[in-house]
Amino acid sequence: MNDLALLLTPEGRALLDEVRDTEPARELAVATRLRRNHPAELVSAALGQARLRQRAVAKFGAEDAGRMFFTPNGVEQSTRASVAAYRARRLTELGVTSVADLCCGIGGDAIALARAGIRVLAVDRDPLTAAAARANAEALGLAELIEVREADVTEVDTAGYDAVFADPARRGGRGRVFDPEAYSPPLSWAVETARRAPRAALKIAPGIPHEIVPPEAEAEWISDGGDVKEAVLWFGTGAPGAVRATLLPGPRSLLGRGLPDPAVRPVGRYLYEPDGAVIRAHLVAEVAEEVGGGLLDATIAYVTADEPRPTPYATGYEITDRLPFNVKRLKALLRERGVGTLTVKKRGSAVEPEELRRKVRPQGPNAATVFLTRVAGAPTMLIGQPLA
Repeated sequence: MNDLALLLTPEGRALLDEVRDTEPARELAVATRLRRNHPAELVSAALGQARLRQRAVAKFGAEDAGRMFFTPNGVEQSTRASVAAYRARRLTELGVTSVADLCCGIGGDAIALARAGIRVLAVDRDPLTAAAARANAEALGLAELIEVREADVTEVDTAGYDAVFADPARRGGRGRVFDPEAYSPPLSWAVETARRAPRAALKIAPGIPHEIVPPEAEAEWISDGGDVKEAVLWFGTGAPGAVRATLLPGPRSLLGRGLPDPAVRPVGRYLYEPDGAVIRAHLVAEVAEEVGGGLLDATIAYVTADEPRPTPYATGYEITDRLPFNVKRLKALLRERGVGTLTVKKRGSAVEPEELRRKVRPQGPNAATVFLTRVAGAPTMLIGQPLA
């Protein structure tokens, strides 16, 4: 709290501007110089905040990250800006004009909601986190739309708000928490709170078991740039039981149609690697139907087909070679093809990509992708090229 208070002073803000681009290797020299004219505590706080802002660029972009205030946990646990903006758009499309943002953290989602024109009550019980959220609302010119309250979210009255958004903490003293009932507060509390609200969105870990999704909720898995970021349980959307995978940027959403598992079939000329959100949402069958394909193996989410049918929900490859798992044969084939840039992907294989690269030592001007997988249960290597 004291560090943040120091940084919010005119001297602190000026010092933050001065150290914003400091490289880690230069921190000691910069700190030594600045301590001649500034308190050591303030210099340490400014350099620490500069490091956090640099880390936050990946989530918030350089412009916002350069003005915001972060805690180490806040950088780690906050929602990526593109995902928060997508969720805010969905809420506005549902007619939401006010949201109670419970477990708001440093305010990433509250910022996106306010920028969408939504009035926000942002609540967090940690004093430093709430103070950072308040400072961020002010720094980005959104204080009129965001009220930050330091409180226990389980004691907050959300009546009068069009929707509730909750992001229970999924990290404890020993790291990431996987049991939804070990969230803080527990998922069961968040679900009951959502059921009482006109609309609600609960941010949860993408690995949540499908069987514990409430039947009245819509479940959505979201990826950004191919990386799975989160799952969301939506209440009050008019689509109970719906399942979707949403890919950003876009957005592009694939809705589940309740298809049976695809059949296993022989390797075709093309291989499709479904996006991680599609796999987490259990919608590989929908992708297989789109490309007219089937599975290489009943337990692995690779789809094979005979025709090139581009889909935004999977990356396509043309397969040129199929080999039983054999490092010497792979090394010889890569040398023959002049492959120096080798991308290794694996599903259903214990071999680590870096280990394989060390063994085959690719050299040459060409590029290829090798898939380490199983075909009808047998360890197999498929070599190919991404579809243009």
